[in-house]
Amino acid sequence: MADRFSAVRVFLVCPRAAIVRHPPLAQSPRPSFSYIKVCPSSLPPPSVVFFVLSSATRPFVPAAYIPTSLSHPFLLKTMGEAMTDYFPPTPPTDTDAKYSMPNSVVPNGAAPPPNEPTKTKGMPNKMSLTLSHLPSKKDIKVVYPRTPSSIDPNNPPWPAFRGYHTYSFAYATMGHRLPTILSKAIDDVVETLNQESEEERVTDLIECISRMDKLKEDLQSQARLRPIIDDGEADVALWNKEIAKYFQGKDFMNAPWLFAEAYKYRRLRECFSVSKYWQHYDVFFRQKCDTFSRSGDAVFELSTRFLEPFKHKEGLSDAEKLEAERLMFMELTQICLWGNSTDLSLLINMTEEQIKSLQSTGGEHLAATEKNILGNDMARLWETMKNLKTNTGGRIDFVLDNAGFELYCDCVYADFLIQSGLAKEVRFHGKRYPWFVSDVTKKDWNWLLNSMVYGHLFPKATDEEMESLRRLGLRWKQYEKEGKWIYEQHPFWCTGYTYWDLHSEAPDLFLHLSRSDLVIFKGDLNHRKLTYDCAAPPSTEFEIAIGPMASAAGAPRICSLRTIKSDVVVGLGSDGDVLAEKLDTEEAGWKISGKYAVVLLSEGRPGEKVRFA
Repeated sequence: MADRFSAVRVFLVCPRAAIVRHPPLAQSPRPSFSYIKVCPSSLPPPSVVFFVLSSATRPFVPAAYIPTSLSHPFLLKTMGEAMTDYFPPTPPTDTDAKYSMPNSVVPNGAAPPPNEPTKTKGMPNKMSLTLSHLPSKKDIKVVYPRTPSSIDPNNPPWPAFRGYHTYSFAYATMGHRLPTILSKAIDDVVETLNQESEEERVTDLIECISRMDKLKEDLQSQARLRPIIDDGEADVALWNKEIAKYFQGKDFMNAPWLFAEAYKYRRLRECFSVSKYWQHYDVFFRQKCDTFSRSGDAVFELSTRFLEPFKHKEGLSDAEKLEAERLMFMELTQICLWGNSTDLSLLINMTEEQIKSLQSTGGEHLAATEKNILGNDMARLWETMKNLKTNTGGRIDFVLDNAGFELYCDCVYADFLIQSGLAKEVRFHGKRYPWFVSDVTKKDWNWLLNSMVYGHLFPKATDEEMESLRRLGLRWKQYEKEGKWIYEQHPFWCTGYTYWDLHSEAPDLFLHLSRSDLVIFKGDLNHRKLTYDCAAPPSTEFEIAIGPMASAAGAPRICSLRTIKSDVVVGLGSDGDVLAEKLDTEEAGWKISGKYAVVLLSEGRPGEKVRFA
């Protein structure tokens, strides 16, 4: 052994690569034990001491890496047989086979020989137990809905839909629809850019486009959700609190779909809100105007029928007048319901004779159109409205959905409520900035009324048709002046929170709505926010699905008028699960087609004192 190793070199691997070499050791037939004492305290902070053994046959052979400590020196045996206590043997070659150690030597203490598993002599490789008297394993099923204390934006009452769920509409939306929408929005801004002449406005808009490109890149690369920049909007604190509390480290695909989708539109708003000249730019405005201008037939179908205020025919009894109002209310409720559908043939292709037949026979036509309303509380809704009229009318609130023709239908409906005495005040709740492509903003509201009175959107319309639209618009503008119609826009409507959190995150808005006699939530997005947009069974009762919006003290009566265009479906009755399974089998995609709808009513707890924790 002594003539095998002629030297021991010690290398300290450290930031300054300090190297210490020990002189060759003395040759001796029977070498005695000796030690090298390495004190790293005088050297730069090392992390590893690197030993190299030198012999005649192999000048430098790496022997071991041994961690060191700055506070404690260590001792190494370096000669004779004691060397094997610290260094595993290098696999022998032909030239040093004569130096092979006997098999009885266990190198490096407990370290196993090469290619052998770690084990203790005499012990089996794996310990196994026979469990014959313990209880059997149980199937654990999560109980839904979750308890109120365990519900938060990342953990809805039932499982959330997320972008990576290939079975849901969330997958198509986050992976395809939203990037497409964003690309079209960029095209709109480029069109505006090409019409600008002032250099400062041009360069400012180019920066907006750059921010939109970055948003699209983040969306397609599934980037993590970052905080919203403080752009002066009233909702910044609400957004960043929700991100910090519930969505740290989440990205566009693994955050709940509803929040991730809303976050994308808030980031889109940020692209313009931090600019100098384009803070109020609406990338969807052209699209909204164009859609309404192509709805001329449906627009005039309604304006020519309702240009004059509603009044009863002479000679009708009170019961007959009430029945006429009921039938008109049921028909207009359906017009309001289906207003955002691309196919309005069920409601607007009616002749004068069909309207008269509807009012005189009890509504055979309604029976034909109601078959696609899977959860239908219209009869209960009418009873609610009838009681309001008995009390000289009440306050009705509309939480609006889409601009253009749907808003127009909402206004026709609200006009009838005022004329018939079913309501004396109507409040419309819109968004503070462009939201989910076509949601109503104050600009959309003003544009609709002014286009009806002063616009030239329908070049093929007759003078009679244009006059009917103008008179209808003038009456609606008069409602605004008299305070019968009021447009409002609260910051909460453009946050990532669902309406389960309205009571806690926007107590002023909850208190305001609690004073309404009926709050009508329009459209698919509002319904998703009411129900937490989660996988509740279709048979779930509407009042259960909307949580605190039904159960909190002072919660108003709520009606959801919703054309089904996404995965969440509730309120279909006790046989709802069976009906949904049948539709899944017979009509794939029925949840996103817009063919079906719901009209659902929650009685709430009106009149009770609103209390906040």
